[in-house]
Amino acid sequence: MFPLHDDNPTEIFPLVTIFLIAVCVWVWWYVQGAGFSEPALADSICALGAIPAEVTGAVARGAEGPCGLGGLTWQALFSSMFLHGSWMHLVGNMWFLWIFGNNIEDSMGHLRFLVFYLLTGLVAALSHVFTDPGSVIPMVGASGAISAIMGAYLVLYPRAAVHTLFIFPFFIRIIPLPAWVMLGYWIFIQVASSVVTPGGGGGVAYTAHIGGFLAGLGLILLFRNPELVSAKRRKVKLGRHEIDHGGWW
Repeated sequence: MFPLHDDNPTEIFPLVTIFLIAVCVWVWWYVQGAGFSEPALADSICALGAIPAEVTGAVARGAEGPCGLGGLTWQALFSSMFLHGSWMHLVGNMWFLWIFGNNIEDSMGHLRFLVFYLLTGLVAALSHVFTDPGSVIPMVGASGAISAIMGAYLVLYPRAAVHTLFIFPFFIRIIPLPAWVMLGYWIFIQVASSVVTPGGGGGVAYTAHIGGFLAGLGLILLFRNPELVSAKRRKVKLGRHEIDHGGWW
């Protein structure tokens, strides 16, 4: 299941969403070498990525690991949000940020959205750090903050249509799903994966995704603009007949 777009019109220009995407792309290209230079990629991840053992002090300076220790500490919790490990990692995160981020920015305003993004990204990073405090593996990526955006979207617009690409053997189809189905499936996969591979498997910090999602669920009630949300919900409701006829509601 891969989301392609939603039927959730926006009222304001998504300035911060575009800015965040631009910053991540700029960092990937100019700081990380766009993945074409292995030394630049590795050095950027080690220098600016969040290493749990550095943050918690659980391992002594100079301990063995892919990076060693003794670099950034708490600052890395923020810088790591703008780093990525591959083109696929970057493109996937930026795609989810665009689909769901513009609607959340539209629901709280530019400045609130920026604060929400950074705060929930910090919570997501700390969720990973304190569930694996001795890890010397650096964590990078915007997915923690984006997970919070998805949690916020679930609270505000659970019935908005998300047009989702299904790919199964001999079956490829785009199906409009209520957001609660698509996002519920996504968080289920994160929780299940964190149980099967505690501490992160295949280089994925599942606990950061879960922590970010939960932060988004809780903090959206503080950051939302009720008037903007009500106006958007009315528009979503007007366009929902397309899904009603398909039997999804």
